[in-house]
Amino acid sequence: MRWNTQTAKAEAEGPPLIPLAGLLRAVRTPEFQGITFHEVAARSALNKVPPASSMPFRWTINPYRGCSHACVYCFARGTHTYLDLDPGLDFDRQLVVKVNVAEVLRAELARPSWRREHVALGTNTDPYQRAEGRYALMPGIIRALADSGTPFSILTKGTLLARDLPLLKSAAAQVPVGAGVSLAMLDPELQAVVEPGTPTPSARLSLISKLRDAGLPCGVMAMPILPWLTDGEDQLDALFAALAAAGASGVTAGALHLRPGTKEWFMGWLARDHPQLVGRYRGLYGQGAYAPKEYRAWLGRRVAEAKRRHGFDRPDTVAHRMPGLDGGTEGGTSRSDATAAVSGTAERTTAAAAGQGQLF
Repeated sequence: MRWNTQTAKAEAEGPPLIPLAGLLRAVRTPEFQGITFHEVAARSALNKVPPASSMPFRWTINPYRGCSHACVYCFARGTHTYLDLDPGLDFDRQLVVKVNVAEVLRAELARPSWRREHVALGTNTDPYQRAEGRYALMPGIIRALADSGTPFSILTKGTLLARDLPLLKSAAAQVPVGAGVSLAMLDPELQAVVEPGTPTPSARLSLISKLRDAGLPCGVMAMPILPWLTDGEDQLDALFAALAAAGASGVTAGALHLRPGTKEWFMGWLARDHPQLVGRYRGLYGQGAYAPKEYRAWLGRRVAEAKRRHGFDRPDTVAHRMPGLDGGTEGGTSRSDATAAVSGTAERTTAAAAGQGQLF
């Protein structure tokens, strides 16, 4: 196994091990400064979505926990508290790697009870974050799914997906395959502080084109749209124009939502970088995770108009939709909303707090 060959002393010397089931070792390397990989032997690979969920799929796979993309708004931050880690820096830097995930998955897919239902990847943390360049877990996962006749979809910000394009094309000849790219802003300066570990917007636009050139559909999650930062009419128009030029086969856009753990981390960033917006955000998100329905309806209308201008309301864009990748209500459904629904009933916000002035 690849992880058994990593025997350099510098790699084997790690911090004290955190109490994780199946933990093998902790690893630090010069190539990933500040990041610790906690390699575990997973007992299962397939995660079943709760029956009460409204998700269009029942199964997910997450080869990693935590994410070096370090997006300040990431909805999954709170899940790190289940490991007795904090949802802030620990989420960005203490990464759990299921080093045997492909082998375990292949065994699970071989069971007589497996019904070859759609499996979604990228619904929690990104399967093509930088760690995938080290551990290369996705090729084994893709092969296991395709060989078993299981349809699947992948949502990512990671341009490392391009490495596996030949494999995805081959898989698509065996089973339905969906690919989606998450891209909600074009400003590279804003992206560099809000999503500091992600590929640039231009690199992700190039990935969309590569997927389409390979004959694969590519829905785009233009999420989250950040109030007063990326929700301007000109900003949305430029984003949808760029997505159309890149060849995206469908787009869904939706507003930021802030679940516990994420909210505190995001608001700390906002106070440092945009203190003038703190009061407005408290008005929108002060009593729950979601922006008020008035804001979401307003954003939905603005998004719908941008989609119309750039051809994303055509029937052929609908035909390419894959479960969990695009579609859904304007201004609402997203990967983050999907996880919220999986985790439990999402909070709904009330109107903006009195005295905050205009809502949006």
